[in-house]
Amino acid sequence: MIQTMPAAAAEEEAIALQAQGGSSSSRSGEKSRRSRRGRTPRKPKDAFGVRLRRDWQMLVLMVPGALCLLLFFYIPILGNVIAFQDYQPYLKITEAPYMAMQNFIDLFDDSRFFLALKNTLILAVVQLVLFFPVPIVLALVVDSMVTPRLRKAFQSIVYLPHFLSWVLVIALFQQMLGGAGFINKFLLTHGMDAIPFMTNPSTFPLLIALENIWKDAGWGMIIFLAALASIDASLYESAAADGAGRFRRAWHITLPGMRPVIVLLLILNLGSILTVGFEQFILQRDAVGADASEVLDTYAYYTGVIGGDWSMGAAAGLAKGVVGTILVLLANKFAHMLGEDGIYRGSAR
Repeated sequence: MIQTMPAAAAEEEAIALQAQGGSSSSRSGEKSRRSRRGRTPRKPKDAFGVRLRRDWQMLVLMVPGALCLLLFFYIPILGNVIAFQDYQPYLKITEAPYMAMQNFIDLFDDSRFFLALKNTLILAVVQLVLFFPVPIVLALVVDSMVTPRLRKAFQSIVYLPHFLSWVLVIALFQQMLGGAGFINKFLLTHGMDAIPFMTNPSTFPLLIALENIWKDAGWGMIIFLAALASIDASLYESAAADGAGRFRRAWHITLPGMRPVIVLLLILNLGSILTVGFEQFILQRDAVGADASEVLDTYAYYTGVIGGDWSMGAAAGLAKGVVGTILVLLANKFAHMLGEDGIYRGSAR
């Protein structure tokens, strides 16, 4: 006797087979439609007029800064043409005789220029080595403070010197480290010899670095505090749960999180490495002598403004700008080799 399947079971099996076939056909149809469509189209960018209507308030806020940058930075760049002329103040720039590269030849024949270049490089390297790590350390110290009141008080104390002029800063250091300053008076009253902190040419680079650290390290800390705020707090929690101590968390989480900002600021500092300052050196020139305090900025001032050789002063400033630009490009290329963006991204990134 041939056994037959019940009608209900046969109907359920037919429905299951039909559903399976329908799902497979729908999947194949979806794949074919995806293959025909290809990639998902990108969202079209907003038109220029739409973005202008949306962001016009921010553009208006940028106008004063853009005008200041244009008037005091970009338009004066055109004045560098006098580096290739025999410029005199009573003549128009268009009437000054053209000298080609003669001013640069005379510049590199001047022994005072090489003295200023040597002092500038020494002072720049000392400041870069001693000054650059200090804002990073201050940011780590402030970030580790638990009490908000203590953090605000510490930030206010280290911010304050940035708003003081160099005249006041040099006067304060003179009162502390000068021949009649507090420290030397203390040494003399205890039978010891006075130390010429402010007049010793051999220790002048260290004095300059100390003045810069006291004045601007707190202000430079702001950027690193912003970089610390962008690090995900869950990374610290996970590391602490795995048994990592404070030093390991700082080494493996904090410093890698700050690395892009550190590289960016290092590149910018290299670009301005030859601009070590003007007021700071001219105020201390008489105390330590011109041989120790002559830098490219003071050389351009005394050669061009005081000496009346405007073209030589402009040539010195232009040479400094060209070297700074080359240093920025090289440092940015090195940052790309390390996998960082730098101040702009490379074409391959």
